[in-house]
Amino acid sequence: MKTKFINGVSSSPSMSLSLLVTENELQVQPDTEPDCKAFRADEPDPETKHKAYLWCKEFLHGAWKSIEEEDFQITAIRGGLSNKLFLCALPEDQQSNGDEPRNVLLRLYGAILQMSCNKGDCGQSNTENHFQGAEAMVLESVMFAILAERQLGPKLYGIFPQGRLEQYVPSRKLTTEELGNPSLSAEIAEKIAKFHKMRMPFNKEPKWLFGTMEKYMNQVQRLTFTREILHHKFNRLMSYNLPQEMENLRCLLESTQSPVVFCHNDLQEGNILLLSVKENIEKQKLMLIDFEYSSYNYRGFDIGNFFCEWMYDYNCDTPPFFKTNTKNYPNKAQQMQFFKSYLSEYDPEVLNFSEEVQIKIKEDMLVEVNRFALASHFFWGLWSIIQARLSTIEFGYLDYATARFDAYFELKKELGV
Repeated sequence: MKTKFINGVSSSPSMSLSLLVTENELQVQPDTEPDCKAFRADEPDPETKHKAYLWCKEFLHGAWKSIEEEDFQITAIRGGLSNKLFLCALPEDQQSNGDEPRNVLLRLYGAILQMSCNKGDCGQSNTENHFQGAEAMVLESVMFAILAERQLGPKLYGIFPQGRLEQYVPSRKLTTEELGNPSLSAEIAEKIAKFHKMRMPFNKEPKWLFGTMEKYMNQVQRLTFTREILHHKFNRLMSYNLPQEMENLRCLLESTQSPVVFCHNDLQEGNILLLSVKENIEKQKLMLIDFEYSSYNYRGFDIGNFFCEWMYDYNCDTPPFFKTNTKNYPNKAQQMQFFKSYLSEYDPEVLNFSEEVQIKIKEDMLVEVNRFALASHFFWGLWSIIQARLSTIEFGYLDYATARFDAYFELKKELGV
């Protein structure tokens, strides 16, 4: 599946629909072939264009203050399931007055839906779901603003109830193959470490992982598929006795030491930008983006999830629109090198320890991260089963879920747990 991409907007599976839905919504979704209409360039309607002009004029400085509406340039980048994204620009012949950006991204929120946060129950009223959806958007906006201020994400130029204005970052997403590039992998490790060191004004309890998986599991157990091929694939997945398997996983991870830190929770190639030469300041080539899943969580999950993504390539044009190569999972030497780069940023004092102690620390991380990689497979496996029932994106969600659970059981066997 070719992914249209700008500032982290992609049609890759782990970025398309991070929603929790009610039982009624699960029942009314059509069980048909997906209609891939979500990602297409289009012109905005006149009302959207007018509002975009006013937002840019009110929130931006310099030449944006004097631009006439007929000269205002706007292009729809993405018509998605939850957000719409537009590129707004000054006309080429418009002189800049100072350091104002000449291009910005306008993100408009869609309907407020209950997002996959660790709050509430699936059986809540529509009013409660609406409130929690709004709360999730507020938290995401606060998070975006803090990360922008700390130069760990795109700049924030304006925020309003309907959406926000963001920095346009000339860049491209990484490819799956580039995740294993030693220099890029080292910088990713440093970026993740900086992310993990942040103190954020959010709930510090690590409820997100199993809180979300429990809700996903409840939804999966209520799903039905009428099309024979989907019904067969779904039944195969349900034959794994996933509820009991999740309890086994919970027991394993409860006995595994892993620091609770502020995690990205969706580290994959589509969420890592390779900056253009002009944007490449202080020798930094990369920028992490898309923080919709970010929360306090176990360190092992964030790193283990990143390692799992080395195996999956979503840039495919033919069904099921992804490729799996389990041999690409980082070997021990690659993981140990990654841990070295991570620790040099996260806790530089470690470098003063004896070589024997440093090796012990990295060996412990090896156990921690690979056990939590199991949770990554399980999490996205459940997520993908739900998407197979809900998403209109053309993607083999049940095939992807099968690939993730197959990898889960294979890794579990290798680890002997």
